[in-house]
Amino acid sequence: MSGEQADAVVNRDAAIPIVSITGPDDHSSVPTPSSQDSSGRRLSASKLKDKLESLGEKLDRQDTPNRVSDRLFTMLLSNVLPAQDSDSDTTTTPHSSKDRRSRTYVDRPQFSLPVMSSNFRRFNSRIGVAFVFQNRAIRLFTWRAPTQTVAFLFVYTFVCVNPTLLAVLPLACCLFFVMVPAFLARHPPPPTYDHATDMYPLDGPPVAGARTIKPAPELSKDFFRNMRDLQNIMEDFSRVHDAVLAFLTPLTNFSNEALSSTLYLLLLFTSCLLFITAHLLPWRFIMLLVGYAATTLSHPSIQALIATPETETLLLTKEHEARSLLLTLAKADVALETHPEAREVEIFELQHRALHNAHGEYEAVVFSAAPYAPLSPARIAGDRPRGTPFFEDVLPPRGWRWTDKKWMLDLLSREWVEERCVTGVEVEIEGERWVTDLHYEVLEEGGGGSGLSGTAARAGKGKKSDGGVEMGHKELERDSDPEREVLRRTWEQYKPSRKGEWRRRRWVRGVERVSADGGPG
Repeated sequence: MSGEQADAVVNRDAAIPIVSITGPDDHSSVPTPSSQDSSGRRLSASKLKDKLESLGEKLDRQDTPNRVSDRLFTMLLSNVLPAQDSDSDTTTTPHSSKDRRSRTYVDRPQFSLPVMSSNFRRFNSRIGVAFVFQNRAIRLFTWRAPTQTVAFLFVYTFVCVNPTLLAVLPLACCLFFVMVPAFLARHPPPPTYDHATDMYPLDGPPVAGARTIKPAPELSKDFFRNMRDLQNIMEDFSRVHDAVLAFLTPLTNFSNEALSSTLYLLLLFTSCLLFITAHLLPWRFIMLLVGYAATTLSHPSIQALIATPETETLLLTKEHEARSLLLTLAKADVALETHPEAREVEIFELQHRALHNAHGEYEAVVFSAAPYAPLSPARIAGDRPRGTPFFEDVLPPRGWRWTDKKWMLDLLSREWVEERCVTGVEVEIEGERWVTDLHYEVLEEGGGGSGLSGTAARAGKGKKSDGGVEMGHKELERDSDPEREVLRRTWEQYKPSRKGEWRRRRWVRGVERVSADGGPG
C-alpha cells in the first residue's frame, strides 16, 4: 500500500534516455539506453534531425537532451502558433467588443515562442499530480473499486447531513493522503513483514529518505505520459465546451427572440422566487439526492443502459418536446416589437470668411458633425473642423439607413443654440437660419477704423442731447433732409461688420435601424 501511494503522488524519477544525433557514417561502439530499448520506445534520431534542420538549426554531437527538447518543442509550437502578437493591434471601434485579456487592462509579458516553449516544458513536467488526481476521480466514480465508491458516498452523506464537516475535510485529506504516505515512505516495512499476521512497525529511526515531488525529467516516460494526458484533457475540454455551447447558445443568444425572451422571463421569475423562498428549501436533502444520483448514473450498468439507441432516441424526443413547449409558450405570450427604431441625425454646414475681408462672401468649407462653436475645445486648440465637403459623402451611422430622401434645414436655429449653450454668436430666426460668430474686437471699438469718409464720419458722430448722450445714425434716420439721408446711407454702407469668420447652420435627416438580415430591425 505504501509503495502504491508513493508512486501515485510522486513523479517517477526514471533514467533520462540519451538521444544521439549522428550521421550515416558515424557509428558508436558504446550502446546507449535508447538503443537498448524496444523499437516502440525508441526516438528516431534521423527524423528528429531532419525536422530541426528544416528550421535552419544544425545540431551537433555535443547537444544535451535539454537542448534537444527545447528545439523540439520550439519546432512544434512554431507550426501551430501565430507569428504576430494579437495584442499589438490596438485599434478599436465604438461597436467592437472589449477584450478583457488585452494588455490594456492587465500588464502581462508579450507572447514569445522561446518563452512559450520553456513554460510548456516546465508545466508538462509538473502537471503529473493533477492527472493522478483525475485518474483517481475517474476510477472512483466509474465504480472500478465499489468499496471505495461506497466509502465516498458515506463520507458525502456525513457532509450533507452536517455541512460543518467541510471545515474538517481538507485537513483530513492532508493527513491521510499526504502526510501518512510520506511517513510510510520514510519508515518502510522490513522484508519479512507479513501483512496478514504482523503489525506494521512504526518505531525506530527512519530507514529511507524522504520522498519529494519532483518534476518529471524531460524526454522520460513520465514526461511523455503527461503530454498524452494533456492531449486527452484538451480534447475532453473541447468536446464539453462545444456541447455546452451547442445546447445553451440557441436558447440564450436571442437568435429566436421569442424563445430567448420566454426563457429570460422564466429565469427572472425563478430568481425572484428563490430570493424569497431559498431559506425554506431542504438544501441538505437536495445536495444528498443530487450526489447520489450523479454517482449512480456513472455506474457502468447505468451507462450501458443509457448508451442504447432506444434511450438516446427517447432523450432526444424529450428534449425536442421541451423546446417545442417553450416555443409554443413564446408564441402565445411574447409579443415582439415589429416597428424599427427611428432616430434623427444632424450635420452642420460650416462656412468661413477671412476677418480682413469684412464685406466679402462666406465660402463653403465642410459638413461637420460638430457646430465648431467659438468656445468649443477644437476651436480653442486651433484645430480645423473635421468632416466632408459634400452632402453626398455624409453616410448614416453604422447599422442604420436613411428613411428621408433628402436633408432638411432646421428652422429652429435658436433652440439648438440654446440647447448646446453656444455663446458669442448671432442667430438668424428668419431666412437661411445661419448662426454666425460675433467679432468682439469690432464691438469693443464701437466702429473705429471703419474706413468712412470724412463727411460720413462727421455725420456719424452727430450732436449731443441735453443729457450728454451721443447721437449717431438713429438721428440721421429721423432727419428728413435729403443731404442727411445720403450721409445716413453712406454710414450704413461703410459701418463695421459685427460678424466673425465662421457661420453654421443645422441640417437633419431621419434614419432607422437595420436588422441582421438587411431589413428594418
